[in-house]
Amino acid sequence: MKFLITIARGAFILCLPVLLLTASLGGAVNSLWLYPHGPEKYQVSQDLAGAGLKLSDAELEEIYAGLIGYFNSAEEYIDLTVIQDGETIPLFTPEEVIHFSDVKRLIWLDYWVLLGTLIYALAYAGIYLFWRKDRRQLAWGVVGGSGLTLLLILGLVLLNTITGFRQLFYQFHLLFFTNPYWSAQGYMLLLFPEPFFGYAALLCALGIVAVAIILGGMGGGYLVFRQKAGTN
Repeated sequence: MKFLITIARGAFILCLPVLLLTASLGGAVNSLWLYPHGPEKYQVSQDLAGAGLKLSDAELEEIYAGLIGYFNSAEEYIDLTVIQDGETIPLFTPEEVIHFSDVKRLIWLDYWVLLGTLIYALAYAGIYLFWRKDRRQLAWGVVGGSGLTLLLILGLVLLNTITGFRQLFYQFHLLFFTNPYWSAQGYMLLLFPEPFFGYAALLCALGIVAVAIILGGMGGGYLVFRQKAGTN
């Protein structure tokens, strides 16, 4: 029995970093604020205009909203069009369409992992809150999971410092994509410049760190309080 309890606690501690990571990624993918703000920061409209695609801010926001809708839809391939010189044209090349389909699969994998870790975390917390009523064990798990999350983020920061974001981003594509369409030439790379992903990654990391600190602080505070009170 103790062995199973130890396994369950260890799984909960490992679960928290994954839960926070997948939640932050899912939030970033669906952020109607991040999509327009990031491209504005990196002059996407100007770069698109230089490539012959002139879009208003409203049209650009509509494109990003369309991408969010596609990622959360049942459609296999994206079909976005724009009007240029009075003519309706496809926004993406066939290679870019395939890449967005690959990206969508990763996003849905993120959703499923998020759901699985959330269910486990809630079930574990519910058991210790309402059945075993040993809240100190739950608090220790939260502290451990939060601490592990912060260590992993620190490790990624150090790795980024050593190798640089560009190299990490490149290795990510080699690891998760089986074709070279992520570098297809078209409007995709202009809509999503590499610095934009660095900016999004920074925001995700900051969000994860903030939540981990809050959760760890709550768990640690509870342990200190109960230690002083001398009860569970």
